[in-house]
Amino acid sequence: MLRVHFGELDLARLRMAIRPDALWETVLSFHRLREHRAVTVYGEWRSLARNRLNGEARLLAPLIPSRGYFPDFLTPAEGGMGCDSGMEALRATSQTRLHTEISRLPAAARLPGWIRDLGQGERRSLDRLTAALASYHHAAIAPYWPRLQARIEADRAVRGRALLDGGADGLLASLPPTMRWRPPVLEVDYPADRDLELGGRGLLLQPSFFCRRTPVTLFDPDLRPVLVYPVEHAPRPAPPHPPARPATAPRPRPAPAPAPAHVPGSGAAQSLSKLVGQTRSAVLQGVGGGCTTSELARRVGVSLASASQHATVLRDAGLVLTLRRGSAVLHTLTPLGAALLRGGAPAQSPAQSSMPERSTPATM
Repeated sequence: MLRVHFGELDLARLRMAIRPDALWETVLSFHRLREHRAVTVYGEWRSLARNRLNGEARLLAPLIPSRGYFPDFLTPAEGGMGCDSGMEALRATSQTRLHTEISRLPAAARLPGWIRDLGQGERRSLDRLTAALASYHHAAIAPYWPRLQARIEADRAVRGRALLDGGADGLLASLPPTMRWRPPVLEVDYPADRDLELGGRGLLLQPSFFCRRTPVTLFDPDLRPVLVYPVEHAPRPAPPHPPARPATAPRPRPAPAPAPAHVPGSGAAQSLSKLVGQTRSAVLQGVGGGCTTSELARRVGVSLASASQHATVLRDAGLVLTLRRGSAVLHTLTPLGAALLRGGAPAQSPAQSSMPERSTPATM
């Protein structure tokens, strides 16, 4: 078990990551690539990623064992700003740190020559490492970045609402069951017995798509404290297959859906009838604990204009409240919208799929 010890200043400096960390996702996905578990979540991604790779996995395997320790320098803090920033920071790693962290690997005495050279600060070996990591990232992570981002944003919305409702205590108490807030200690399921004293530095909470089962933290307690934890993955239902109709048959007009029994008022019932269909159900679910219009568009997989239009219909129905915060518009569920979600089973949005789908590489 990992025990993270908070002081008053640490609670004040508790932060949520604003986006996926490019290098944490890269390294943790490498674990998922080599295992055969969680087929529902990672199975299709695993097959597609393996087809895109060209020897990177063989090069990286000695540095990233299947389980246990891997060097902290592979996941610099700058990875939160994107792959390029993370690679720049990795290239700037000192020779002393390279040597110290590589020597901690369980099979340090049997490492390939180029990794032993890396431990001595050999520049060509460092260039080889960053090239392999960058190539792996662009093959296995970049094509799926919008899906990763949507998952992290959905998790952030949940944590943000918990923070608004209950402060730092509420946020820490809202974390997944693998983490238990027992003030002033956060107990974390962890493969080793450790204590992490924050000492006024605060903690960065980093939700991750490719983290599985238990959270992860850095080995060196003197580095900026970060706790990487898995986001929730929900199975994606198979799309319905409508029966075929003869080409000459007129298209039947769908009957209006009845308003839910617990929704009072004829005006609300008329507005709710507009919600029939998978997309608006997905939009309602995508609003979750709160999001901007652009975040909603990414979560549901629709255009910005379409997300805005659907949010307007939901607002007219009394299910969504829209507020302006500076230049952004924030959508949140009303109590009626939350009650509707609890009382039914709305369709999942494309951004809440069980694994990332093919898409064009995203710019980070």
